[in-house]
Amino acid sequence: MSNHAALAQRFNQDEKRVDWHDKTLWLVREKRDATSHAIPDWEKLRETASRIKFNVLSHLDTYLVQFEEKARQNGIIVHWAKDAQEHNNIVLSILEKHQAKKIVKSKSMLTEECGLNHFLEEKNYQIIDTDLGERIVQLAKETPSHIVLPCIHKKKEEIGEIFHENLSAPKGLADPQQLTEIAKQDLRNHFLTANVAMTGVNFAVAETGEFVVCTNEGNADMGAHLAKVHIACMGLEKVIPERRSLGVFLRLLARSATGQSITSYSSHFKKPRKGQEIHVVIVDNGRSTQLGSDKFRNSLKCIRCGACFNTCPVYRRSGGHSYHTAIAGPIGSILAPNRDLEKYKDLPFACSLCGSCANVCPVKIDLDTQLYGMRQEIVKAGYGGFIKDIAMRQAAKMLSSTKRYEKLKKKLKFGYKRTPFLIKNKLNPWYQHREMPELAKESFKEWYLKNKRNEQ
Repeated sequence: MSNHAALAQRFNQDEKRVDWHDKTLWLVREKRDATSHAIPDWEKLRETASRIKFNVLSHLDTYLVQFEEKARQNGIIVHWAKDAQEHNNIVLSILEKHQAKKIVKSKSMLTEECGLNHFLEEKNYQIIDTDLGERIVQLAKETPSHIVLPCIHKKKEEIGEIFHENLSAPKGLADPQQLTEIAKQDLRNHFLTANVAMTGVNFAVAETGEFVVCTNEGNADMGAHLAKVHIACMGLEKVIPERRSLGVFLRLLARSATGQSITSYSSHFKKPRKGQEIHVVIVDNGRSTQLGSDKFRNSLKCIRCGACFNTCPVYRRSGGHSYHTAIAGPIGSILAPNRDLEKYKDLPFACSLCGSCANVCPVKIDLDTQLYGMRQEIVKAGYGGFIKDIAMRQAAKMLSSTKRYEKLKKKLKFGYKRTPFLIKNKLNPWYQHREMPELAKESFKEWYLKNKRNEQ
């Protein structure tokens, strides 16, 4: 099943969980508001970040080549991947070269996008997610439902049961501190025995050839500092021009994501230590196509903070898995159709167009405008659906003519009064979850004409 409405309906069967999910994420949104309002130049920061990203997208080829040259000078091995398959094959070739069978991996939405875990597990490699939230969903054999809070859909009691089944935790244990300690002890063993560490990349600095990884648990550092091989995977839009730009993005990232002043660890990787190899895999996977689109290029500014998830009323009440793609929420509903319009044609319609996502975006992506534009692209491509296409064409025809509109209004009013069962039935998806409104005795136009006549 890969349809947002159907998957959301499954999530909505547990109303208490929906309410809890909604409330928890809104709490994160409120924390974001509190910390951002404490900075007088917050809007200036957003504008600066947006302009830096605009500059990057306008000169992306130059900055990427500069980053590659500097990184190679630093002793880093740089690879280029045109798509997910090439990315996975490059990672596999590095593992084969070093005869490594176990990999510790910190959070990387790019590897989720490329399906790396599944790819390697099919080839009998052991890949251990070391971010606590990602480790939980990995043990539960699920995918992350949120890019910053991967297991936000799980309650502590459910996590206790997962740890009981997989990590020998006592039955019924639901204390977060004790569960975290059990996970830490398990992960410590994997850190000590893994041959290869993988990380994502939050920012790649063209000026210096270094890259920065932000975590709250220090798990990226534990893996990269112990393993002899460090593989860092980055989307090509992650490059920024200069090191001084980091101050802008690091102030925005954590505040927008979780309401923290800054992430606990912002680790810089510039060159391998003695005896170590660092590989950076720069991935396109549809990004250059998006770069060439005037309408949707701005979505490449995204710094993956998840703020648009936390504020989105649809995401909060439908859950991340209903988006059936690695990156859910408003930004995912633009990125995924860009890669495969037909497969993800439902996602841009999972939006109320309220604009709250654009209001909180730290790099000022016009998310709601792009979602509206993506809907138009889907309809133009013929993926709108037969019934919706017919309905919209008829609506356009009626609404473009005052006479036709008035005739239709009278017919609908008559039909609604005499045969309400044609509207109020289970075949009407709007009636399944809503009370249909009662018709007014007179329209505004009728009221206006009557009162205007009286005034005269």
